[in-house]
Amino acid sequence: MKNLTLYTILFLILISGGVAMSKNIEQPFSQGDVNPYSKYFTGTTYLNMLCTNDSMWNSSIGNVTFEPEARTNWHKHSGGQILLVTSGEGRYQERGKSVRIIKKGDVVKIPPDVEHWHGAGKEGMFSHISIEPNLPNNKTTWLEPVTDEEYNK
Repeated sequence: MKNLTLYTILFLILISGGVAMSKNIEQPFSQGDVNPYSKYFTGTTYLNMLCTNDSMWNSSIGNVTFEPEARTNWHKHSGGQILLVTSGEGRYQERGKSVRIIKKGDVVKIPPDVEHWHGAGKEGMFSHISIEPNLPNNKTTWLEPVTDEEYNK
């Protein structure tokens, strides 16, 4: 009986993808590994760098995938940022403005030095392509975490 219980638990873990694994969402690029910049995020996010800065392109492009309720800290980019929403429903907010719901197909153009945050909605996973133009002079300044009260507005 003990072996049957153990096998049943193992089977359930295998078919559910395990406790620590995320559910995959349909998106044009793979979600990548756990985000190495996690200290600037609340919740679990994944990063797949599609293009890193070099002297020819002067931009950085990454696919960022967010678990439900995961989000960036407040931050700003000295050279601006462009978000291309590829899957799910997310949230975007500029400091002092209302939260904006963003969905697949939306483009968010963030001017230089505008403090903002972005992340997933409450229910499902969310992904976007993050484009940081104007490199190498575009620097990201990470600020404080987004509070639950700010997120829930």
